[in-house]
Amino acid sequence: MTAKRRIGNNGPEVSAIGLGCMGMSFAYGQRDDEGSAATLRRALDIGVTHFDTADMYGYGHNEELIGRTIGDRRDEYVLATKFANRGELDAQGDLVRRWVDSSPQWAREALEDSLRRLRTDRIDLYYMHRRSPDVPIEDTVAAMADFVKQGKVRFIGLSEVSPATLRAAHAVFPITAVQMEYSLFTRFVEDEMLATCRELGVGLVAYSPVGRGWLTGKITSPADLAADDFRRTVPRFAEENFAQNMALVRAVREVADELGATPAQAALAWLLAQGDDVLPIPGTKRVPYLEENMAAADLVLTPDQLHRLTAAVPPGAVAGERYAPAGMSTVNR
Repeated sequence: MTAKRRIGNNGPEVSAIGLGCMGMSFAYGQRDDEGSAATLRRALDIGVTHFDTADMYGYGHNEELIGRTIGDRRDEYVLATKFANRGELDAQGDLVRRWVDSSPQWAREALEDSLRRLRTDRIDLYYMHRRSPDVPIEDTVAAMADFVKQGKVRFIGLSEVSPATLRAAHAVFPITAVQMEYSLFTRFVEDEMLATCRELGVGLVAYSPVGRGWLTGKITSPADLAADDFRRTVPRFAEENFAQNMALVRAVREVADELGATPAQAALAWLLAQGDDVLPIPGTKRVPYLEENMAAADLVLTPDQLHRLTAAVPPGAVAGERYAPAGMSTVNR
């Protein structure tokens, strides 16, 4: 039976490990719609009930893929999507510019577009993906609260905000989840955000829980990344940081080998052990990796193994930022 967790104190119950769908449409090389569709269907078949997408993943493509592939099984899963990252495309479908817009006006338009693409009349968990610093968070959350009153959204969430923003938002309307990057490779949420979530009863949904692929152990050089893989722009994958970060992955692998698990499974088991309110959503577009990730929910770590995994990647040991400067400018607002 698939392990379950609740998102926040009063949110929906979902599989302990969810499925992040971004890579099916965006950022990680060429799309494979047929393979991605098979992965979505297989996820439902093996008990995944938490699917995470956003309107910016392929600028509509990912939501459309989910809608046409598993829209007819809508009652079997909790569906999360996001708004506020906008993009302008040219006639060839290439991105011309991107910006953040968390205004109430755009939230209303974005929601209707997402509902249409996802072929549904409700979003279970609707996130503000990023925050415009010139838009009061109170205004954005008030608009999102209206979506709940209208029955178009069940629960609302925020992504990559500061603890202060979370508190201000939660004072307007209960926030069910905060989505943050969190893994052995990215630990900053342990400084203040995780404690704030626990104080307020907010679930922490952990994206990139295997370090954007680092903790799979399958990336051995920058050349392993496709030419159009966005990680080529991420400092952690830069040539000058590669050797230091590879050494950390080897340390994780040593513990994983003793467990009879893959490094990715060990990393996910470590994250699950951080608390029942932490819900990882590893992303993949391939069935074998999906099945590998889901098996991590059955991996029980002893206190010693947990300690050794934590020690394998001490906070601050990872070389390079998690985004390029433009991306870093949009987080922790």
